Amino acid sequence: MKDVNIAFIGGGNMATSLIGGLLADHVSPARLCVADRDAAQRERLAAQFGVQTREDNAACADSADVIVLAVKPQVLHEACKDLIDTVQRRQPLVVSVAAGVRTDSLRRWLGGANPAIVRAMPNTPALLQSGATGLYASAGVSAQQRDLAEAIMRATGLTLWVDDEAQMDTVTALSGSGPAYFFRIMEGLERAAVEQGLPAQSARLLTLQTALGAARMALESSEPIAALRKRVTSPGGTTEQGLKAMEAGDIDALLDKVLKAARDRSRELAKLLDET
Repeated sequence: MKDVNIAFIGGGNMATSLIGGLLADHVSPARLCVADRDAAQRERLAAQFGVQTREDNAACADSADVIVLAVKPQVLHEACKDLIDTVQRRQPLVVSVAAGVRTDSLRRWLGGANPAIVRAMPNTPALLQSGATGLYASAGVSAQQRDLAEAIMRATGLTLWVDDEAQMDTVTALSGSGPAYFFRIMEGLERAAVEQGLPAQSARLLTLQTALGAARMALESSEPIAALRKRVTSPGGTTEQGLKAMEAGDIDALLDKVLKAARDRSRELAKLLDET
């Protein structure tokens, strides 16, 4: 990693979180370049991290061993046009964090050859180095390049590979969109507690700490989540009654619908982007 030049195409939140994680892993800022059209954003990144910045995508990527595509999916096709010559000449590893853009589309947009492409689906907790990222490697990616892509994305948290690109739609639905689901559950619990008489600040703190504690217990335990649930559910107790209310509302069917709706939308968006 210390000898690898990395170019970020796009200097938004995800690029910022990756740069912060890489610098924390002792990657030299001199090895990092960020291309962004916004002058104020370039100035902020240069001041905050000491990285090189460019307005022009091709100039930033000219000496890169890895190109990280970190622009919005809707503008990625246009950004790729600037990189065709560099990708064909240098054959760098290309890591895309653009949701829903298939490797076939990226390959076509980058000149139609067979560049080494890794798709990454991070989520917003990556901003706190607590993210969860799904990774998929195209056929042209070597074992060394897989390790390199994983090392870059691991700077923001957990990484997990999938073997079938179609599974990236489920990754998007689960971990990509997942923080919003948990926020919604926390929002609902907080609201219910306030309606039942708790002060708003107390309801908020108890909700957040309970969510954090449950997640930490699950992460630090080798037991299935179902076993942890059963352990805190005393027969005839308050937890059992609360869980019965959840089951009466068919919580599993609801969560199935949630993931399916998000997965199907990911597929729809991918098809729309593929047609551009």
